[in-house]
Amino acid sequence: MKSKKFFLFLLVFITLISCSGSDVYQGNWKATNFVGLQAEINFGKDSFSVKDSQGGYKEYNYTQNSIKTSNGIKTYGIKLADGRGYQIHFPNAKTDDIAIIMDENGNVIYTLNRKEYMLYEDIYKLN
Repeated sequence: MKSKKFFLFLLVFITLISCSGSDVYQGNWKATNFVGLQAEINFGKDSFSVKDSQGGYKEYNYTQNSIKTSNGIKTYGIKLADGRGYQIHFPNAKTDDIAIIMDENGNVIYTLNRKEYMLYEDIYKLN
């Protein structure tokens, strides 16, 4: 009986941990959308905020629902509380300081950089 309770506890614990956002993308980011507008995005464990250059501010709750790795290239799936899904893609296996947020259709929403604002075209120049 004890082993069944322990197994159930372990399963619940792993499920709760897997829903939290990864440490890889948590923190502050400089973001640029596809038309060049700048914003700041801050990812926490279960929510993120977007502050645009006009002072607008929005916060979204999310859960992480997938992790994919291929040749060191990482992609994390997140699902917002309203059901929308996005991917946070790290196109360079050598650094976690550059990322792209894409919608479920693969459209680029934001390019992300920890230190500076960056256009999508500039990300692949660095590889």
